[in-house]
Amino acid sequence: MRRAAAPALLLGLLAAAASGQPDPPTTEGSTPTLLSQGLHGYIGFTIVPPADREAYRAGISFYSAVWPLIDRPLANFQIGLASTWILPDNSDDKDTPLAPLGTRAREWAERGPTWDSVFQTVEGGLGYWAGNHFRYDSPKFSMNATPQCYDYEVGSPGWSFFYSAQALPDDRLGMAQLANRLLIPPDGLPFQGQPNGALLGYAWMALPFTDAVSAVPPTGDQSWTCFLNSANFKGPIAFYIPETWSKIGSLFHEPYLDGRGLDARPGIAGGGAMEINTVPRFDSRDADGQVYSKIPRLQFPVDGSGRTLLVQDVSYYSGAALRDAFGTWRHGGEPCSGRFASTGAHRCKLATSTTHYTQAESQVAGVESVFDTKVFDDTSWGLQWTDSGTSPAGVFPQYFKAVGSGRVAITAAEVPAETGLRQQEFPLAEPGEAYTSPTTGAWSEPGPSSAPCTVELADGSVVTYAWYRFVDQPSLQQYRWSTQKRESLQAFVEHLHANWPIDRDYMAPPTSGTLVALDPALLVTPPEGMQVGYVPIVIHQSAR
Repeated sequence: MRRAAAPALLLGLLAAAASGQPDPPTTEGSTPTLLSQGLHGYIGFTIVPPADREAYRAGISFYSAVWPLIDRPLANFQIGLASTWILPDNSDDKDTPLAPLGTRAREWAERGPTWDSVFQTVEGGLGYWAGNHFRYDSPKFSMNATPQCYDYEVGSPGWSFFYSAQALPDDRLGMAQLANRLLIPPDGLPFQGQPNGALLGYAWMALPFTDAVSAVPPTGDQSWTCFLNSANFKGPIAFYIPETWSKIGSLFHEPYLDGRGLDARPGIAGGGAMEINTVPRFDSRDADGQVYSKIPRLQFPVDGSGRTLLVQDVSYYSGAALRDAFGTWRHGGEPCSGRFASTGAHRCKLATSTTHYTQAESQVAGVESVFDTKVFDDTSWGLQWTDSGTSPAGVFPQYFKAVGSGRVAITAAEVPAETGLRQQEFPLAEPGEAYTSPTTGAWSEPGPSSAPCTVELADGSVVTYAWYRFVDQPSLQQYRWSTQKRESLQAFVEHLHANWPIDRDYMAPPTSGTLVALDPALLVTPPEGMQVGYVPIVIHQSAR
């Protein structure tokens, strides 16, 4: 429903406009105060499980829209674009804690009695994160995993999920870089230009890069591998080393946890969401003490039918899609193309429901009159906008009024001038501290095989990287693998580099829409003699 502005104020503004005179003096209100908790909620979808869901737990893929949600890089701002979470399937555990005493997640009593939802996850995706050091208008793509009940996170081959400028300790490195043509900066992968709803495809596939072992800790053979499908890069970029998941039982002397991690258990992903996490706000009062608030302008691409497409073509995979052929190849069989076989794929139907939002822990009303979530054609999901008068199509309500114990979305015209809210601008983000890798330990023994190289990225940063032999990269140095295991993996990765180009469709192409392009500066060419079996590991990222 359209809400009218306060009559006295509106008439005064109209009279001033008609006479060409400046706005009349306003009553004195309060000074706007910059605060946090501007908005929170999950704009989400769920996946309708197939009848034989247990057959499709070896991978998931989808296409997610990329666009500049904000028109300038803001400080203390975090919203993830549509993504998903993958958990190990521990549904057989009904009451035994998976989060050991002493872990961060064990403190979250509401997640009990098993803490299965915060035991281990693969997440990340597209978005803006409060911890980003180098911001620009568009979102970035970043992987992320929580191997140990949220005690720490692994977001790139050397760093956590933007929490520290220092690299992870050697024994917490958990991701092996696989791509030999793409840089993976610790601050995430930027995009070319300002995409307006172009699609990034990505997948997580459980592949057997190594064999299962029964030693301490017992470790499964699943390396959760990230594939991208963009306009200028296609293929696998990195995988989580199986021991990343399996070592928790030994570290906490909890044998019950052996075999319960993502190295051994099937992965489950029941849906996805845009996670609205950290949004600043201004609060101010009018002359009568009424509280009003303002959040940053959040903008969405809208088509001619008033729709914003957020996610499409969600697919589950069985081992027949890639895992089986990949394992046969690694054990001496014929090379596989890497394409996900349709015989092992299940195109998922989606469902959704209206999102509930909060501001300052108070329920927000009125957003649903501007847009609501909607499933289009069973396999695509997004937002349907309506002409409510509260906000233009494609723009999230920006102003709110405190009413009772909640907040109600209103138009800019309904905000009294004396609050000073309409002219308030949110602080911009400043470049953060440089990410710096150590010069000792896993980074230097055995160390890189090339001198450092540098490139400038679209996010305003300079990335320094060096070429490492695949098995010499830092994340693989903490394990006491045999020489035979290391060299066998090295030889296989060399075959993979030689056989899997970056212009092949590994995922099925999107059923509609166009692909987004990664920042071309991320694409690199291996030096002479390092065309296969070497990977470009980022060792430093700083502001220009």
